Amino acid sequence: MLLNNREKSRFSGINLWFRFLIWFEATFNPTQRLNMVAFIVGLASGFSAVVLKNMVHVTAFGLNKIGNLLDLNYLYFIYPIVGIWLAIVFLKYVVKRQAGHGVPGILLSISQKKGAIEKHHMYSSLVASTLTVGFGGSVGLEGPIVGTGAAIGSNVGQAFRLKFRQIRIIIGCASSAAVASIFNAPIAGIIFSFEILMLDLTMSSIVPLLIASISAILTSYFFIGNDILYPYQVVTTFTAQELPFYLLLGVFCGMFSYYFATVYTKMHEKFQGKSTLKRLFMAGGILGILIFLFPPLYGEGYAEVNHCLAGELNFIFYRSIFDPLRGYQEITILLLLLIILFKAFATSATFEAGGVGGIFAPSLFMGAHAGTFVAMLINYTEVAKLSTTNFALIGMAGMMSGILYAPLFSIFLIAEISGGYGLLVPIMITSLVSFIVVKYFAPNSVYTRQLAEQRMLLTHNKDKSALTLMRIDSIIETDFLIISSTATLGDLAKLVTQSKRNVFPVIDSGVFKGVVFINDIRHILLRDDLYDKVKVSDLMYMPTPIVLPRESMDEVVRKFKMSNHYNLPVVENGKYYGFVSRANTFSYYQKIMRDISEE
Repeated sequence: MLLNNREKSRFSGINLWFRFLIWFEATFNPTQRLNMVAFIVGLASGFSAVVLKNMVHVTAFGLNKIGNLLDLNYLYFIYPIVGIWLAIVFLKYVVKRQAGHGVPGILLSISQKKGAIEKHHMYSSLVASTLTVGFGGSVGLEGPIVGTGAAIGSNVGQAFRLKFRQIRIIIGCASSAAVASIFNAPIAGIIFSFEILMLDLTMSSIVPLLIASISAILTSYFFIGNDILYPYQVVTTFTAQELPFYLLLGVFCGMFSYYFATVYTKMHEKFQGKSTLKRLFMAGGILGILIFLFPPLYGEGYAEVNHCLAGELNFIFYRSIFDPLRGYQEITILLLLLIILFKAFATSATFEAGGVGGIFAPSLFMGAHAGTFVAMLINYTEVAKLSTTNFALIGMAGMMSGILYAPLFSIFLIAEISGGYGLLVPIMITSLVSFIVVKYFAPNSVYTRQLAEQRMLLTHNKDKSALTLMRIDSIIETDFLIISSTATLGDLAKLVTQSKRNVFPVIDSGVFKGVVFINDIRHILLRDDLYDKVKVSDLMYMPTPIVLPRESMDEVVRKFKMSNHYNLPVVENGKYYGFVSRANTFSYYQKIMRDISEE
């Protein structure tokens, strides 16, 4: 077959890469190779974070310039719908695939696809989230950045022919690097992979995570300097007299975290099944109205969070219909509460309209406003005199802990953001209380709820993780000889001599009717006087339980324990697929455990 120049160049490139891999694998041991790949993905993730942040800021700056020059507030009603529409067009006609949803997509790829993430995720989320957030969508950039980093990690890991356990570590490295570069918080980045991506912190994973986080931060420093996303300086530290108010803030954050998850879920159910155009205009219309009434809901909200951290609350009235009420403390407190309540709707509406983004920034936004609200309300009632700026910072930790179900990540992230640990104790108290409260109402976060309900979520429990990674279609055995219910005992006796199995599925016209178990008929199997008199229909029975072809493996294991059978038929709506055996299931389980455990 003759190849054109382009094909020759392509195959030459592939051959060169394989030659490099052979040299690479022969020269370096597995640990060294893993560390080198971690360094590469750290650089790439850090650079992608820098690119995305700058793309969004340039887009938002240009649109705000137009809005301010024309002095047209209604443009901020239109901008988000236009941006989300552009994101939908880009994904549908350019990428021709969905961008996915950051962290949930990563969890799905790890638990169900052996860490494989499609190549387009390395750029599609960058563009789609730029259009969504840059035009005012009320979501964050952290989810897309983490998703982009994970896609880079997955594809680089596959290119270097890493095993699943190593690819999982590299995905964690890339995600940690993305978080570290966004917030200048390397420790929080590492804890993110441990707490949210369920990566085990072992000696084989901690070094690559550190390498990736450091390389990402250095990349960020090189391009944008040592700027802090949320500049904050602790002025007043923790006092024991304030403990009840931190507990109260934790309860408040926990309740509103559950409220956020409820709104998020209900909005999704409301718009599920509607056409793309209906979702765009209905959810986009809700978003536009909310932004028009409450301008702080526009965009990712970093500026508004920094205003809360600085104790400057006039931003609430900027471009707002409530501007004539500026200066009234009661109105400020009320507007803070309304902004917290409607942020959940604005974020959910952005997603349901077709926007691409994350919930990191919304959780920090709600937390800063929640902390400010609680402190101002207590100060207004003159029960105590609290620092609204401290409570804004601590509220960020509390809300992030409750929404993401990640108290450790929240504690270290906010402690690193604040530039010190003067408020570590109240941050820990509020984060823990918030997590306990929301966990009481809902066992899983918005990230993990659907996967957990479908029993598709990996956890730190290796047994459960192994079962999650196992697939029934990988262990179905089909070498069972089939017989009809109308066949005779003589026909069955002939079949027994040809089979290595002691179970025979009975199938009539493609429909599963039951099984014949040799041990049940051994006493008549050699009685040739019964060969023509006894039918298979007289000997068969319908086994229980039956396994479904898409059933979770922990349910299959439960059925084995409950029945004490060694083979279970796989059947759905009368269609026979084969059998799963206890021995084969255990062998497959051992193989998966070897894949995910330390080498």
